[in-house]
Amino acid sequence: MEYIDILQSYDLSEFQWLAIGFAAFVLGLSKSGIKGIGIVIILVLAFVFGEKASTGILLPMLVVADVFAVVYYNKHAKWHYIWKLMPAMVIGVLVGVWVGNDISEELFKRLMAIIIIGSVLIMFYTEKKPFNDVPNNVWFASSMGFLAGFSTMVGNLAGPIANIYFLATRLPKNEFIGTVAWLFFIINVFKLPFHFFVWHTVSMETLVLNSVLVPFVIIGFFLGAYVVKLISNVNYRRFILIVTAVGGIIMLFR
Repeated sequence: MEYIDILQSYDLSEFQWLAIGFAAFVLGLSKSGIKGIGIVIILVLAFVFGEKASTGILLPMLVVADVFAVVYYNKHAKWHYIWKLMPAMVIGVLVGVWVGNDISEELFKRLMAIIIIGSVLIMFYTEKKPFNDVPNNVWFASSMGFLAGFSTMVGNLAGPIANIYFLATRLPKNEFIGTVAWLFFIINVFKLPFHFFVWHTVSMETLVLNSVLVPFVIIGFFLGAYVVKLISNVNYRRFILIVTAVGGIIMLFR
């Protein structure tokens, strides 16, 4: 099947193409360090492609965006925190592979919706939470790591959970972004074989679609890297959280 034929086989409307292009652009923004907007990408792709299929379509674009993030913020990464989270995250991913492989599409959708709504509630809570009120110990790191690993495998939804852990570290902005960038680059590459060979959600066909969307990711990243130095709009973050929560509820009951 030729390149154009593969793209046409998705049978997407003009509105759907605009929606997924926008999602790819927002992905670039989020990986540049603009937090609080990542869940929007999950919702858009899930509505267009279905919940489980969307995880495989998104993952290669995440890896591409991670590459740009680790190169751009590499010198700011704090590896101590990465190694502290990684073992529990790997276990969480493996549990997510097993759980996600054996459940129906309907249950997968509901699980994603619950994680989305829970993530939004967590993000609302931590917006107001003082740094010194968040625990920072081995058990906290292990539990957050496991939940992040499970959530990232089931729906690429680990961001809000990982943010709770890194909130406790009191890292400055650039070190926060650089550390998270390396953490998710490693874990997303680790996830790829499971999407290829176990879930079969990544294929040559999905990679062709990714090739069309990746330029939007790159544009979003470089624009976001510029904006992240300037942005401080609390009302914008709250708007995104509200829209995302509504999207999660719609996903849960549609």
